[in-house]
Amino acid sequence: MNKKVNTYIVVLLVGIALTLSSFLTISSKDNLPVVIKPSEKVCVEDSSCFIEDKALFTENWDSLPQVLFWKKIMLLSPDSSIINVPSNRKVICTIEGKCYFELKDNQKLTFKDSLRNTNLLDSNSRLYVTTGKNHFYNFEKVMPSIAKAIPIFEKQGVDPWYAQAILLIECPGQLKKSSVGAYGSFQIMSKVARKFGLVVNKYTDERKDLTKSAYAASRLINEICIPYAKEILNSHNIPFTQEDVFFKLLVLHIYHAGAGNVKLAVNKLSPTKGGQDLIKGLWQTETARFKNASQNYSQVALAAMVIMHENQLNNKTK
Repeated sequence: MNKKVNTYIVVLLVGIALTLSSFLTISSKDNLPVVIKPSEKVCVEDSSCFIEDKALFTENWDSLPQVLFWKKIMLLSPDSSIINVPSNRKVICTIEGKCYFELKDNQKLTFKDSLRNTNLLDSNSRLYVTTGKNHFYNFEKVMPSIAKAIPIFEKQGVDPWYAQAILLIECPGQLKKSSVGAYGSFQIMSKVARKFGLVVNKYTDERKDLTKSAYAASRLINEICIPYAKEILNSHNIPFTQEDVFFKLLVLHIYHAGAGNVKLAVNKLSPTKGGQDLIKGLWQTETARFKNASQNYSQVALAAMVIMHENQLNNKTK
């Protein structure tokens, strides 16, 4: 009898244990925190889409001095200029009109020296005069191009975050050729365009076609920029995921300056970790072919993304 009772008790306990185990498993799954992707596609009433990147704000990229500086430049009229310290983008003052540019060279030097003294800066501190660019950065005008490029990048298996970032920086519609020959909405070099099947010759330049240019850009990012970014970070034993903002910004630097030049800059920096430290380090690092324009590229991308997000937020509240 005791043996039967013991057997019954054992079976009962096992049953209870299995039930509790099942219950706890279900409960633990139900209580897992909801994973919100750092960036996701958002479509609005007029069927246009854009990439909303929450990580720019949760990770405080939007509050970096360099980003705040470029936001001011993007929203400032070309009739005004901001005098700033390029190393940290500290704003010294804003000047109206062309008063500075009409000064003679010795007068410019005297003026800058007075600003250094007033702001307790080292006598060797560089000061830049950066003109407002709200005539160039037309964020509403670029939205239809972003919406058109997103599915092209998605079809190639490439994060459309890159399409949006590049288009916001390069501003399609102007289609100006750069000093080094890059052209089109995605500012692609002719050699790269041909590599990915675009026709570029004296009669035809398919880089001006947004769809074809987006295709070539997505291939470039997927087959060259991302693999090189991984290689650079792995060579310094820096952990990353492809969703990390700092990883995406590194990819943008490679897209703009070329893998070799970015690799030299990162090697010179000798980073021990990723995140904002790596990107801010690149903003201060200069090599033979990684200079001011290259340092600025991801700063401008961040500022443009933040402004676009704020514009969309304002549109929702209207």
